[in-house]
Amino acid sequence: MEFLRGAAVRLSLRALCALGSLRPCGTAEIRALRPALVVVVRRGEGEPDRQTVLRDFSRMALFTRRHALGFGIGALCATRLRPAAADNGVDMHGMSAFGDLKYPADFHHFDYVNVNAPKGGTFSLIPSVRAYNQSYFTFNSLNAYILKGEGAQGMDMTFATLMGRANDEPDAMYGFAAKSVRISPDKLTYTFTMRPEARFHDGSKLTAQDVAFSLNTLKEKGHPMILVQLRDFIKAEAPDDATVVVSFAPKRARDVPLYVASLPIFSKAYYANRPFEESTLDTPLGSGPYKVGRFEVNRFIEYDRVKDWWAADLPVCRGSFNFDTVRYEFYRDRDVAFEGFTGKNYLYREELTARIWATRYDFPAIKDGRVKRELLPDETPSGAQGWFINMRRDKFKDPRVREALIYAFDFEWTNKTIMYGAYARTHSPFQNSDMMVSGPPSPEELALLEPFRGQVPDEVFGMPFVPPVSDGSGQDRALLRKAAQLLSDAGCVVKDGKRLLPNGEPFTIEFLNDEASIQPHHGPYIKNLGVLGIDATFRLIDAVQYRARLEDFDFDMTIQRFSMSATPGDVMRAFFSSQAASTKGSYNLAGISSPVIDALVEKIIAAETRAELTTACRAFDRVFRAGRYWVPQWYANTHKVAYWDLFAHPPKPARYAQGVGAPDNWWADPAKAGNAEQPK
Repeated sequence: MEFLRGAAVRLSLRALCALGSLRPCGTAEIRALRPALVVVVRRGEGEPDRQTVLRDFSRMALFTRRHALGFGIGALCATRLRPAAADNGVDMHGMSAFGDLKYPADFHHFDYVNVNAPKGGTFSLIPSVRAYNQSYFTFNSLNAYILKGEGAQGMDMTFATLMGRANDEPDAMYGFAAKSVRISPDKLTYTFTMRPEARFHDGSKLTAQDVAFSLNTLKEKGHPMILVQLRDFIKAEAPDDATVVVSFAPKRARDVPLYVASLPIFSKAYYANRPFEESTLDTPLGSGPYKVGRFEVNRFIEYDRVKDWWAADLPVCRGSFNFDTVRYEFYRDRDVAFEGFTGKNYLYREELTARIWATRYDFPAIKDGRVKRELLPDETPSGAQGWFINMRRDKFKDPRVREALIYAFDFEWTNKTIMYGAYARTHSPFQNSDMMVSGPPSPEELALLEPFRGQVPDEVFGMPFVPPVSDGSGQDRALLRKAAQLLSDAGCVVKDGKRLLPNGEPFTIEFLNDEASIQPHHGPYIKNLGVLGIDATFRLIDAVQYRARLEDFDFDMTIQRFSMSATPGDVMRAFFSSQAASTKGSYNLAGISSPVIDALVEKIIAAETRAELTTACRAFDRVFRAGRYWVPQWYANTHKVAYWDLFAHPPKPARYAQGVGAPDNWWADPAKAGNAEQPK
């Protein structure tokens, strides 16, 4: 199919939201991950179910949830923001990467929600983003924060976090389980004051002891992605039940406090006699708006709204979490999943495949109005979707080889013929944002890049690399000649019609994926590689094997998608750092290990103003493109959604939300209760 798997993996999931999003591709339309501070992986076209992890802290707190995992926070909020007294030693009701907050201490609710939305009804869907150990197709564990097992989608809804994300600001968070935070002058100590009314689902009190236990446990035993994010987190202490003191390392990453504030809070008492690091189907004790209801492994899981939830009237929660039941359905086949939607087995679908959107929404319920289709704007950074090349393998170490692979892919033909012209070509990991570079470097960018002259290609100091535009024939001869020349220059010659590596072995490429629907997107590409003498094949395996092989970096090329949040930060290390390149289970699938990339990632993380952040991201973009680490695919700037006409939603998704705000900010419309019934 055509969606990217974006690496939309929610980091915490909620936490990830703040960072950005990831999506593994599964259809030809991979979309970008977006959370503010978290990385989330999301499905996209042309890739197997996507999702990786990086979008943002949205979900962090629940508020942007399902699409959390973007890397950064990128764009500056359009509304006038008020500076927060971040380091004056006063208690604050919220915090952000650069200290600005839109909402005052006495705000009632977020502007993008319907505070009068009725409660009730059921919202059912299939996964479109994933984080950590989650899969799009299955689950066998209720622990979604470790490496073992296949975590259930939606578990983040069952936990409270210290603070909740505002999806109409780049990265701001406001009090959730914590009512306030005090930041030390050196910004290395954050002291949170807990809400006395916070409770777990069994009625027991949620205290600072639970928070300290949760943060310290995640740092020690959490998913590898969490460990990377918490590198600059030292420890959490609870001097009393109402106070959590969180300590960070000197020169800490800018977004680590935001990430910490978005992580789930577990019950210390619950885990007193249970190992946290084990995959299990026992329901953990939570404190969020939902608790685990019925489930059947590999098929479905339901979450039931907590009717007397302690946080229902908090400003960060009003107007959200309106459905009595949220249900995830799991399908191993995308076409079967579509038939499940037409048969009303689930009620909401974000369409990630252009072919299906263009050709299959003609069933009776569409024609008689029982199912609605909408295109909703997607203003978040679309991120990176493409085939990532595993440079740990010797045959891919030469950048000329990797550039040849870029020239062999005919996007124009693929978009026109397979994706119905629904996409534009991706150029940058910061696509659809002002962090994406264009034109020659600015003086500010040059100031960052000059120290690396001689260590990076000269093109870094000129116009940025963009993928070639083909004639749309499917086999552009000029581009294939260029690819052949690059391969020959790299020592990969043709003998008896077969391309050989410099060591004399045949040049082979295996495209690994876990979704059959994306195979058509590979066909023309594989054919062009064959013209170059490369023996390329598409390998389809099940989701469990696929995840295991990616974690072990056991692949040649695979589709990944991840989106940056508006304020990329520490999550950048998880995708691009040399440390992540050698960390099992990390999102650095390409194996990027470059001291220049490492240095620019640290510049992004250390930026103290939005302007510095944008400059550092643009400098990074130039060097990343010059590395030829991937074959860029495509993106779209809208969300394609279809749903049985039982719901209502705000007129427009929040500017920095992951996805369209469903189910968090949607609601069941009582006036539409009979709309899904068969006309008589």
